[in-house]
Amino acid sequence: MLEQYQKDVADRALLGIPPLPLSAEQTEDLIALLTQGHDKSELLLDLLADRVEPGVGKAAAVKAGWLEQVALGTVSVPGLSAESAIAMLGHMGGGYNVAALIRLLQKPELAASAAQALKKVTKIYEAFDEVAALARENAAAREVLESWAAAEWFTQSAPLPEQLHCTVYKVEGEINTDDFSPGNQAQSRADIPLHATFFGVTRFPEGIGTIAQFRQNGKTVAFAGDVVGTGSSRKSAINSVSWHLGTDIHHVPNKRRGGIVLGSTIAPIFYATARDAGVLAIACDVTDLQTGEECTLNLRQWTLTDQNGRSVRMDEPPVTLLDEYRAGGRLNLIIGRNLTRMACEALQRPYPSVFKEVVNPEPAEDQAYTLAQKMVGRACGLPGVLPGTVCQPQITTVGSQDTTGPMTMQEIEELACLRFKTDLFMQSFCHTAAYPKTSDLGRWDSMAETTIKCGGLALRPGDGVIHSWLNRMLIPDTVGTGGDSHTRFPLGISFPAGSGLVAFAAALGFMPLEMPPSVLVRFHGQRRPGITVRDMVNAIPYTALQKGLLTVAKKEKKNIFAGVILEIEGIEDFSVEEAFELSDASAERSAAACTVALSLSRVESNIRDNIGLLLQLIDEGYQDREALVRRIAALEAWLAAPSLLCRDEKARYKAVLDIDLNTVVEPLLACPNDPDDIRPLSSVAGTAIDEAFIGSCMTHLGHLRVAAHLLKDEPYAQSRLWIAPATRMDRDVIRNEGGLSVFAQIGGRVEIPGCSLCMGNQARVQPGAVVMSTSTRNFDNRLGDGARVFLGSAEVTAISALLGRLPTVAEYHAFLARKQVAGGQ
Repeated sequence: MLEQYQKDVADRALLGIPPLPLSAEQTEDLIALLTQGHDKSELLLDLLADRVEPGVGKAAAVKAGWLEQVALGTVSVPGLSAESAIAMLGHMGGGYNVAALIRLLQKPELAASAAQALKKVTKIYEAFDEVAALARENAAAREVLESWAAAEWFTQSAPLPEQLHCTVYKVEGEINTDDFSPGNQAQSRADIPLHATFFGVTRFPEGIGTIAQFRQNGKTVAFAGDVVGTGSSRKSAINSVSWHLGTDIHHVPNKRRGGIVLGSTIAPIFYATARDAGVLAIACDVTDLQTGEECTLNLRQWTLTDQNGRSVRMDEPPVTLLDEYRAGGRLNLIIGRNLTRMACEALQRPYPSVFKEVVNPEPAEDQAYTLAQKMVGRACGLPGVLPGTVCQPQITTVGSQDTTGPMTMQEIEELACLRFKTDLFMQSFCHTAAYPKTSDLGRWDSMAETTIKCGGLALRPGDGVIHSWLNRMLIPDTVGTGGDSHTRFPLGISFPAGSGLVAFAAALGFMPLEMPPSVLVRFHGQRRPGITVRDMVNAIPYTALQKGLLTVAKKEKKNIFAGVILEIEGIEDFSVEEAFELSDASAERSAAACTVALSLSRVESNIRDNIGLLLQLIDEGYQDREALVRRIAALEAWLAAPSLLCRDEKARYKAVLDIDLNTVVEPLLACPNDPDDIRPLSSVAGTAIDEAFIGSCMTHLGHLRVAAHLLKDEPYAQSRLWIAPATRMDRDVIRNEGGLSVFAQIGGRVEIPGCSLCMGNQARVQPGAVVMSTSTRNFDNRLGDGARVFLGSAEVTAISALLGRLPTVAEYHAFLARKQVAGGQ
């Protein structure tokens, strides 16, 4: 084992990264060598202390069980005393070590050491009751309780410096999460050091070297950008930032904490993920900052000055931001503060005044609330919550997909979660199912195993897109989250997040939230023939551009939607599937979340269909069965007394955007390569199209049907056409209706149900291709290297594929008329 491990160390050193953490099997072998008195016991003890991941992983179980035996004297190892073994247990975060330490707390000769170790552990959860009960008669347990109540886990941590002197590394323009964490390297995300070698590889290829040079010179580096962190909700982006800018975490292998990010605009999900992970993200004017420039951040006064002493404008931070940074992240702070609160209640003493406290806005006596404010309020046990309110809503539904899933599983284990407290956790395999790498197969097994073991529902590779499935399991008017930026519920509301917060919500059943303001979008009038739901999606940014509420330019960018909740009305006749096209696209607006006001009859019909699907999953042996049974019961309970929340008449919004559908007279397209750059078809008609794609979470069975109808009996497509059904159910229906045959006859390539081209980590279009696509976003290099991508409806995409170019408006309408299609029908 040791020889193989040292070879692995050498192999990875060639890449400039540390070895992988020890597996359970390696940990068992290491323990066997220690027990045998191996002559390299000092090295082995260091590996045991520092190279086993904390929490409830299999290796942690092996480590905790053996250390307890050493502490009890059952096993004797030279160089490892009982006290040292107990101290090592104390560094394991939570989970298996907590049970061991509580048992050791009851051994008089070991109680003092066990107490010292437990004082520093905050991931206690249900085991708190056991410690509180012991504290009535056990002095050591009482000492632990007193320490928790005094928040010594926080007060005895290293205080923050008054000032931080930083060297700037700046990237001009917009930096999205794909630049930090490339989608085509998704398979390496759980291996943080390896994945971090792809940091900025396309967008700022000199970045790793420049930052490393600054750090070798003893500098603290601040990453700066005009617009930072747009796009997917990737904790891997923050992991890579921390790897290059942060510091090692003692006794936690291959993970770092800290780092400073400066941005004139910071995307809301990226900002929240940074807070959760202990990265100091600061919204400030970076216009005049340049790479290599020195700046000084005064944490006490909250000021930033450049090397010439000029003040840099900064936004006011959240009140708790510096407490979060000191605690190693917002999630650590919340867990620790909850533990302190429970200890204070058990000891009947006041809560300590060591933390910064948020003062929430007070609602008026006759306060009016928006739909989103009512939904979040209900999840908090309140009539509503106002913008700026810091709250912890109950999370009813959590989704995880397979490129962020391995990180989510790591976070679940590190959070010491043995059973989900959220009502439904669902794991999908839509991002890697079509073209799995060898390593993906093992990850599928481990994700499914952890999900089912903790009481969640694991889908199967080939089932299809996470959102298309999760939307079939939603309880109306509830709150959820997911590890994908397009987790945007058409029923209820969801706040997508990075894998750390997703794991937190799954494990603890709630999530921290600072309630964003809302922007109301109201559709009026009737859609003209040929105008689709996707055109309505694009009409939202198009109208904002015309009103000066949104700009395409990244410098001093305006975006009325950034960080807000998009609340959409005027589509009461829509199905839930159609509504999701609108809520899904709120991700491209950089909105925090979205709500859609639908008719009760449409929702009732949808819920009945969904119950039938969940019953079918039980019959097909999907696990965890109890998760499905529980969700079916909740949906049936809703159907027994169906109702939907609605906004109050006098509810107030940050802005109101009225869109008259009568004024939308031609298809609207997002143009290369920016989902905000919306233009009428007439302005880009005739552009040659090399490849076309009908798929992604923005499509459903209706799109496949209309595409099959448009393509039937047509000549071979001039452009290469890709079709990816969103779910296996959609594929089966369109196959039975003869649609797959139609696609084949015009040269279409039908993919396994899933994300396909949209994710960019599997099949890719030809380098430099011009593409017409129904996918979610068109960031640089996402669908293919150097690809130029238009985004629009399935109708425009199908016709463009046939013609090999974007049609004129007249050609588009004539084609639909010939096929007797009114637009989406």
